[in-house]
Amino acid sequence: MPSHLFADRPAQPPEPGSVDALISQARRLRGGVDAVRRDTVVDDDDVQGRWQRALCDLAVHHLDDLREQLDQLKEGLPPAPALQELPEAGPEADAGTAPQTRVGSAEWNLLTDEVAWSEELFQIFGRSPEAGPLPLDELGSTLFSEDQPLLTAMVTACLVDGKPIDGEFRIVRSDGRVRTLHMRGEPVLDSDGCTASMWAVLRDVSELRRSQRAVRESRDSLQRRREIAQTEHRLAVELQEAVLPPWRGSLRFPHGNTGALDVAAHYLPSTGITPIGGDWYDALELADGCSLLTVGDLTGHGVTATSGMAMMLGALRGMAMAGIEPGPLMGWLNQLLEASAQPALGSAVCCRYDPARRTLSWAQSGHPAPLLFRGGAGRALVPPEGVLLGATSGAAYGQAEERLEAGDVLVLHTDGLASGGTGAVRPDDGTERLLALAPRITAARSAQDCLRMVVEEFGESDREDDACVLVARVAD
Repeated sequence: MPSHLFADRPAQPPEPGSVDALISQARRLRGGVDAVRRDTVVDDDDVQGRWQRALCDLAVHHLDDLREQLDQLKEGLPPAPALQELPEAGPEADAGTAPQTRVGSAEWNLLTDEVAWSEELFQIFGRSPEAGPLPLDELGSTLFSEDQPLLTAMVTACLVDGKPIDGEFRIVRSDGRVRTLHMRGEPVLDSDGCTASMWAVLRDVSELRRSQRAVRESRDSLQRRREIAQTEHRLAVELQEAVLPPWRGSLRFPHGNTGALDVAAHYLPSTGITPIGGDWYDALELADGCSLLTVGDLTGHGVTATSGMAMMLGALRGMAMAGIEPGPLMGWLNQLLEASAQPALGSAVCCRYDPARRTLSWAQSGHPAPLLFRGGAGRALVPPEGVLLGATSGAAYGQAEERLEAGDVLVLHTDGLASGGTGAVRPDDGTERLLALAPRITAARSAQDCLRMVVEEFGESDREDDACVLVARVAD
């Protein structure tokens, strides 16, 4: 516990030069923090920006208090028991506003019942000097009722047990404003060791506590946002894993038949901080012996996109199993997306392969066309008519047909495959890079080998969005 302040002990002020240097450093640091605060642009949705601004505000309040306390330290304590008035805050306190008094002092003489308040303390309490200072037993009348027992306990411990005062309470000023004060004080003992008076320094910490609350609230809000984002990402990943085909490696549709398809597919996540999107791929053997090949993408990210993707892929599988051709199937998907509770746009390619005739019937909705690799070369199939899903009510979707040969390779992909992080990547860059692999792809002996080449080409690329790739090779 700090030693008591005796009335006959002279105060020793610090060297002026060292305090002046500290005041100058505090003033420069305050100006730097204030510049950062002014440059912090905050909007309603920027939780992290609000947190940074609140931290800057809190730092400014701390530095203002530090400078005022250093000013008081520079003045030093007077030889008389009553404390001198503290200097007012300088013009740096708040640019464009009047400086606010934050520190005041008081002394209550227990022998003469005299009370001395500094001018600043009158201002803090909103009390006129003509009304006089409050006696110690009336000070509690300005406090919140729930804070009065705290003040009573601190004053009693100080006067009876000689303990220093250190605590906070709230007052209601005469103008109705509520302020939070931090009070520190000690008993002043006479030569016989008895309490002669009690002095205290009261600091208005209302703005400081308000800034601290703002920091806590913005930090907590930011943490909640992060936790929600993590939870949504986990749910989106789990939903995607549950919906996308469970098979890994490659498939063969139908088994053992001439003209069968060797199929492999892969999902490539984005390399940035973008949440998981609504990309899908699927390959399915249908009841009539044909095969379904599809890739697609819904706008948006997170749980909303993956749940929409699950709805679309489920409907697509069901209609394909029912024997609906790709063109009409796209029309039904368009109506489904229009009726969805979560409006979105989508693009897709839907292919139906007949192994008996080695023909590919396909439709698209604003999606990159399948790439056909044959004889060391590659080309994009000519797309039939089709607009984005959900863009136009009652849109019609055309259907095209392509005859395939043994050894042909089809590559279906979503447009996120070549979405660069700099924005300089053209939409057809992914297609050009894929077509450049034609000699290697046509020389491969399996769909899995072809897929491995594509993943090696694009797997390390910077992508703003996730992507899916599906490779189908016609058996020799």
